[in-house]
Amino acid sequence: MRIEEKVAVITGAGSGIGRAVARELAKRGAGTIVLVDCSDAVRDLAREVEAESKTRTDACVGDVTDVAFRAEVFDHVIRRHGVPRICVPAAGITRDRLAARVDKQTGRAELYPIEHFRQVIEVNLVAPVYWALEMVGRIAEDRLARGLKRWEPEEHVQGTVIFIGSVSSQGNKGQIAYAATKAALPGAAATLTKEAIFHGVRCGVIHPGFTDTPMVHALGDDFIRERILPATQLRRLITPEEIADAVCFMIGNSAVSGEIWTDAGWHPQA
Repeated sequence: MRIEEKVAVITGAGSGIGRAVARELAKRGAGTIVLVDCSDAVRDLAREVEAESKTRTDACVGDVTDVAFRAEVFDHVIRRHGVPRICVPAAGITRDRLAARVDKQTGRAELYPIEHFRQVIEVNLVAPVYWALEMVGRIAEDRLARGLKRWEPEEHVQGTVIFIGSVSSQGNKGQIAYAATKAALPGAAATLTKEAIFHGVRCGVIHPGFTDTPMVHALGDDFIRERILPATQLRRLITPEEIADAVCFMIGNSAVSGEIWTDAGWHPQA
């Protein structure tokens, strides 16, 4: 699938991997990039991208878990730019804490807060899946309006979704909610592809290792130095630009399916 001149929607574009993916898509000639985030940082990014490339941008600030906001974004994009063909729902959060820990004073076990679990699921799993479904639905509507039925290979790929997984999907201490959401994404992607390929849309998952982003730095320098770097073959954090390059590779090469691990050789200890 060619990236040039395509309309792309990226959530979590205000920082980290989402921001890097937006910049990389612009370098590769995307026609329009829709930058979605809860932060006004996407407005600054939009200006930077347009100053550095020929790519048009649209900054949309809102809650990615909000159903009405999602629909409004796609309605706006289609009216102004046409049907999106690339979707990278990169917005994500962590709410790290041990699954169960005993309070030494009371002797009672404190369980991971269920409200945190539900919040992480909404942002990291439900929202990405539904941003992807929204694009698939809009492509399906567009095809029907043009009298097209089942997609044929001669048409070339009509759309690509890349989910952002994580090495934590293999299990990671203190991340019961985060790991659960990232482990669920491959199942969603594999199932959605089986249905969405009828309309010419494919899905894949990139599993980044520990990346030089605000989310990882929130773990603390000591944790990174003592727990992450020794278990990483490159002995450094991955750059967001390296993840963005892998995302664009998976978009551009339709023969690549399933999952790609961009983990810099991370092998956690038991």
